[in-house]
Amino acid sequence: MKIALIHYWLVNDRGGEKVLSEFARMFPDADLFTHVYDPDSMPYSIKCMNVRTTFIQKLPFAKKLYKNYLPLMPWALRRLDLSGYDLIISFESGPAKGICKPPQAMHICYCHTPMRYLWDMEKDYAKNASLLQKVGLKLFLPALRKWDLWSATQVDHFIANSQFVAERIKRIYNREAAVIYPPVDVAHFAAIKRDPQDFYLFFGQLTAYKRADLAVEAFNRLGKKLVVAGSGEESYCLKKSANSNVEFLGRVSDDKLAELYSTCRALIFPGIEDFGIIPVEAQAAGVPVIAFRGGGALETVVEDETGIFFDEPTADSLMDAVERFEAASFNPATCRANTQRFSAARFRSEISVFCNVTALRGEKEPHRPFLPECRDPARPTSC
Repeated sequence: MKIALIHYWLVNDRGGEKVLSEFARMFPDADLFTHVYDPDSMPYSIKCMNVRTTFIQKLPFAKKLYKNYLPLMPWALRRLDLSGYDLIISFESGPAKGICKPPQAMHICYCHTPMRYLWDMEKDYAKNASLLQKVGLKLFLPALRKWDLWSATQVDHFIANSQFVAERIKRIYNREAAVIYPPVDVAHFAAIKRDPQDFYLFFGQLTAYKRADLAVEAFNRLGKKLVVAGSGEESYCLKKSANSNVEFLGRVSDDKLAELYSTCRALIFPGIEDFGIIPVEAQAAGVPVIAFRGGGALETVVEDETGIFFDEPTADSLMDAVERFEAASFNPATCRANTQRFSAARFRSEISVFCNVTALRGEKEPHRPFLPECRDPARPTSC
């Protein structure tokens, strides 16, 4: 079979790229298409592939300003010549699935999430956008939403990275999705030996939706030590608001992260993630998690066994959860055992079964009509 993989952009090695790396190992002869590619930021498994870019790659400062070219990406995708491919696998959290699918091809979309900035979180993104980005979002949002709904009709099968995302796919696209959790290197983190010290850890990108501000406010008031590892546009404001008991490390190395997992009391996870690899990594290292009750954490953290939830996105609710955590006890072995269901071996097995048993038999899910509130009467029926 001739296989094409389509990824939105390849400029950072994060969760989406880790999923792509597993597909690259499974299908090393596949061709990889993307809008923007920075090989210096990619792991060896991706750099070994035949990578092809759209015209977005040639635009000024594309490796840094790629999100500013979002309105052009639908056009770039439709210019891709995918004739001759038997299996097309797209990866969505940025524009990737809106290709012109050859009639004979099977198109599977592994969806990390429908694009947040088009649907559920456009207001959150607008708060931190530049003036030019805000104007562009206001001008192009209706057209991009219509295109996104149309692009879902080019997909034969959706795979969601969590039940939380599967429900969003159903609500936005009115399509069913199989759930296959992304791969986590649980064996690597399981080798970390626990020696807890008297501090809590927040680890992740410091952007608004990660809600590091809740963690800082709660620990300011508790007076307990919080270590914040990560960088992002929220760094300055968070540091300005933090008391002396909150320590900022910026970006940390893998060795430093292992040390933090080894010695922290618990991971603080106050945001809503589509899946959330970090809580799984922490549990694999034997670290319990204090998480907001929402998103993918509900599928990865077992309440009162591997962590504790708080119900309101407030500092008071998080403070209460920390107090309840300190009155309970958690077994590192239980935390580690919980993460085996997210291993890379399990992921490869489930993807292989899905591709071979479901998709390659030629079964195609009937395309559903758009939901009434999203319907576009003039939508195109073909490229």
